[in-house]
Amino acid sequence: IHLSCLISQESLVEAPWNVKLPQCPSPEMSASQSIHVFSALPCLCKVELDQEKGLEMRKWVLSGILASEETYLSQLEALLIPMKPLKAAATTSQPMLTFQQIETIFFKVPELHEIHKDFYEALLPRVQDWSHQQCVGDLFQKLASQLGVYRAFVDNYKVAVETADKCCQANAQFAEISENLIVKSTKDSDCSSSTALLYRPVDRVTRSMLVLHDLLKHTPSSHPDFPLLQDALRISQNFLSSINEEITPRRQSMTVKKGENRQLLRDRFMVELVEGSRKLRHVFLFTDLLLCTKLKKQAAGKGQQYDCKWYIPLADLTFQTIDDCESTPIPLVQDEEIDAMKIKISQFKNEIQREKRTTKGQKVIERLRKKLSEQESLLLLMSPNMAFRVANRNGKGFTFLISSDYERAEWREIIREQQKKCDFSLTSLELQMLTNSCVKLQTVHTIPMTMNKEDDESSGLYGFLNVIVHSASGLKHSLNLYCSLEVDSFGYFVNKAKTRVYRDSTEPNWNEEFEIELEGSQTLRLLCYDKCCTKTKQSREEGETSDKIVAKGQLKLDPQTLQSKDWQRTVISMNGIEVKLSVKFTSREFSLKRMPSRKQSGVFGVKINTVTKRERSKVPLIVRQCVEEIERRGMEEVGIYRVSGVATDIQALKASFDSNNKDVSVMMREMDVNAIAGTLKLYFRELPEPLFTDELYPNFAGGIALSDSVAKESCMLNLLLSLPEPNLVTFLFLLDHLKRVAENESVNKMSFHNLATVFGPTLLRPSEKDSKTPTSSQPISLNDSWSLEVMSQVQVLLYFLQLESIPTPDSKRQSLLFSTEV
Repeated sequence: IHLSCLISQESLVEAPWNVKLPQCPSPEMSASQSIHVFSALPCLCKVELDQEKGLEMRKWVLSGILASEETYLSQLEALLIPMKPLKAAATTSQPMLTFQQIETIFFKVPELHEIHKDFYEALLPRVQDWSHQQCVGDLFQKLASQLGVYRAFVDNYKVAVETADKCCQANAQFAEISENLIVKSTKDSDCSSSTALLYRPVDRVTRSMLVLHDLLKHTPSSHPDFPLLQDALRISQNFLSSINEEITPRRQSMTVKKGENRQLLRDRFMVELVEGSRKLRHVFLFTDLLLCTKLKKQAAGKGQQYDCKWYIPLADLTFQTIDDCESTPIPLVQDEEIDAMKIKISQFKNEIQREKRTTKGQKVIERLRKKLSEQESLLLLMSPNMAFRVANRNGKGFTFLISSDYERAEWREIIREQQKKCDFSLTSLELQMLTNSCVKLQTVHTIPMTMNKEDDESSGLYGFLNVIVHSASGLKHSLNLYCSLEVDSFGYFVNKAKTRVYRDSTEPNWNEEFEIELEGSQTLRLLCYDKCCTKTKQSREEGETSDKIVAKGQLKLDPQTLQSKDWQRTVISMNGIEVKLSVKFTSREFSLKRMPSRKQSGVFGVKINTVTKRERSKVPLIVRQCVEEIERRGMEEVGIYRVSGVATDIQALKASFDSNNKDVSVMMREMDVNAIAGTLKLYFRELPEPLFTDELYPNFAGGIALSDSVAKESCMLNLLLSLPEPNLVTFLFLLDHLKRVAENESVNKMSFHNLATVFGPTLLRPSEKDSKTPTSSQPISLNDSWSLEVMSQVQVLLYFLQLESIPTPDSKRQSLLFSTEV
């Protein structure tokens, strides 16, 4: 066998790292020598072949790099296409995006494009004119030295993505541009969104390092490129390790002792009750433990850090009710205090909008933002009152305060599910490492406040949501089922309505309609309960109920979908159970519009003086009958006047009163007391002119704002006595009733403030010309102005409820208060 059969002499000579091989054996060699030489030939030949193959692989690797560089450059170009026209539009009176938004979204993209364009244009001719001696290491070394631009891009990446998303949601034109640039750039790629396209430079850093690995693998150590490529790889690795948390997808797990993964399941900001005080905590639920942390105050130049307050292994965690533990009573915050916080929040938001229009007060805006943040933090700290208790194996308990049974059920479900499969082991060092890692692991970065929303984000819906709860299906066993409805407002959820209990059925059919007031609401929640016969007074006070949650789900209140005035049918699916709903939204300006009276018969929508003259009474019969029935059996009903009644029952009562049906009192005895309360509220709301009259409304709003208590009392009482006689007598009759309702506050949970919140906007309302209610052409931010107006109405009624007595001149007292006709 001759060596020339295996590899040509020319190729051996051409190789710059040629290994000197022995010549063909001479006839003089001994047999043993010949055998030794020939046995070495295949090994030497294999080295040469491997090196030849490696050099050929270098060309293929570099060809692949060129192809990916072409794709990457096209993606960067796609990002840059809209930048110039957007900048040009930003100088006009109707900019699509602000200069700040453009700079944020496209930060460092032009520089990255220039760097890679230079790299591509330098690499292409070298690959086209390829030989094994060709060097490219210097190009990779130069590219690695420019990674500082990537550092700046990565630091800005999260903000850029958030800004792009918000701009797409707020501006249909920009969303269309974003879609078009994705289509143009994705013929050979898998970008499915503008944010995915923005991720490309981030992704490029990790890919470049992998390519350098491949290139080095196929470059012999004696090749001139080898040290240059090694240097480029070292620079890239150092850079990558310094920004690893930012450029890789957020790590949702950590390795524990046994090599298993400790994954983060959820994290939330929550309020913990500690020795009677409310403390804001960030709570992390992992696959094997519950960790309660406190965010440290941020020192200058330092990032976020957490302190571990306590943790419980899930295997040792139990849930407690008030009966299971000696718990500290929950310090309840007065409704007036909560309302005062809401007023301040609306005032600060109003002032910020006013300052923005002046474009001169950036420092003032920052100061107002700080005050707004303080008030919103305080509201979130003080508003929740529902206890969620957990304990460790030694019985030591910890109490969180939340606003909704929905959240409590969510925590319990996810923990119970995880307890079936968790295994635990944690050293003190691992605990410290885990706490430190929470900064990287957290999914909730900000307290859920309106302060953290951009101006172009939706502030939610304001108005009335009519909800019909039709039926439920998918139940495996007969249950005594009822549904509870919650909506969010000012960052927390409030229970708004409850269906009747449908007993012993697998297919309950309620078909009950409710009218729910929305105040910046974005989500409707539905909870299905199986009614239990026993309920302790203690647990009732704590928000605990022995009724079992069977299913829960929620519906996002999309303004676009709900713009139609027609009913929208929907289904909420929950663990195999489906509840059918119909929803219809009425905007605030439309729902509060007073309709002029066009009829003389009936009582709804008819002027109060017309009704009292016809009935020859001081107080309309409908008001007296509803009040009497509520005082007979509704004084201890939890949430009387606040909880919605069934809309169909209310409409039936309305029709009976309008037709002067003699059997209306019999109907009322058979109806749910909340429907009667709803009928009374509807009567006042449909008056062509509010009880406190259009003429006097501005004066009442001005009087309540007076700071001098003596002046305020004089003004408010004089205004009250200026009301027309039927209005005044009816109001005093209603006022006495509401005071009696509040006497049962410990049971019915209806304080003066709660009652004022329900009735204030119904009894007092500005005329259309004086109203600050936003119209469809006005910006959504004016909802804060409306909120302030509503709160002023609440304050007026609250003032009269809190007065021990209302002194009136003798003549008025005789004619009004002691009339036998009332």
